[in-house]
This record gives sequence, structure tokens and C-alpha cells, in this order.
Amino acid sequence: MQNLHQQFGDIDIYLFDQFLRGRIAPSMRILDAGCGPGRNLVYLLKEGYEVYGADADPSAVAAVRCLAADLAPALPATNFRLEALEEMSFPADFADVVLSSAVLHFARDDQHFAAMLRGMWRVLKPGGMLFCRLASSIGMADQMKRLAGRRFLLPDGSQRYLVDEQFLVNLTSELGGRLVDPLKTTVVQNQRCMTTWIVRKD
Repeated sequence: MQNLHQQFGDIDIYLFDQFLRGRIAPSMRILDAGCGPGRNLVYLLKEGYEVYGADADPSAVAAVRCLAADLAPALPATNFRLEALEEMSFPADFADVVLSSAVLHFARDDQHFAAMLRGMWRVLKPGGMLFCRLASSIGMADQMKRLAGRRFLLPDGSQRYLVDEQFLVNLTSELGGRLVDPLKTTVVQNQRCMTTWIVRKD
């Protein structure tokens, strides 16, 4: 009998929630922007989804191609591309769902953040869903040390580009999208905050 980890891998629990709620279906084309080695793709690959990915790290792309070759050998290796998110070669209006899990908070500055977000929004179909999970200051703002712009030193010692509630609400409006769910933030005691931001492209 297959256990849950074999079936789902190390999937983000908040992404798993989207499957449980029927928002991601087998007929959809999924693009993991900043896919890493594919930790969120195990279930999708096993269930025969049309899956694509992009990452700027050569070792991550090599790893996710190996994962796909093992779990979904019919998928072309070229579905997984060595590309920065702001320079993805996928066409406009390409994917039904774009995933971005723990990626945007690595932005160097406002311009880099905006470029990555524009790249993901461009490839998302009208009516499609952008799933983002990223570091924020929500719930721990007084424990974050500003370095420059929206770059902060977190209590866990990492440096991240941090968003807040108003910033994400404004971004949703500027993109011409709408929130699928209210913003949800997990506060890890004395370490960091991670916010889930899910937007429908109207």
C-alpha cells in the first residue's frame, strides 16, 4: 500500500489544500515557476498532469527532469527549462495554474520582484490561478530588521524580500486579478512568516 509521502512527496501543505478544494484538476496545464528539484510536482507527475517547470539553477532543472523521467516518462524533458522567471520562454496565456512556492522572496529589489511577477502573470491564462507562497512581515513586523527597500534581516538569520498585507492587496488590484482566498500567514515563532497569496487572473 502506497503511503502518503510516496503519493504526494514534500508538497506544500497549502498547495495540497488547493487539490482538496478542487481548484487544480487533471485537465489543467501546470507551470511551476521556480520549480527547484520538483518537491511540489510528485503527485502531479504521478497523476498524469501536463506539467512544466522553470528554474535558474542548473542542478534543480537536472533533478526535476530526472524526477519527471521516473514518474512521467512520456513528458518531454524540455518541459522543464533552465530559465529565470522574468525571462521564461513559455508563450503568453500558457498555463491554467502557475505555482510559485518560496521563490519571490529571493528578489534582489523592487525591480527584480516586479520582473519575476510579470513573467509569471504573462504566462497565466485568463481565468487561471496564480498560487504564491512567500515570506512576509505579517505578524512579526517588529522583529524584522530593514536592510534596504523591502529587503529585511529575519530573526532566523536569513535575508528576504518581504511583502505585507497592503502590498499584496495593491498588487492584486494592479494585476487586474482577484483574491481566490483571503491572505493566510503562518508565523513560525521567532523565525519567519510565510504568506499564501492566491490570485485569479480575470
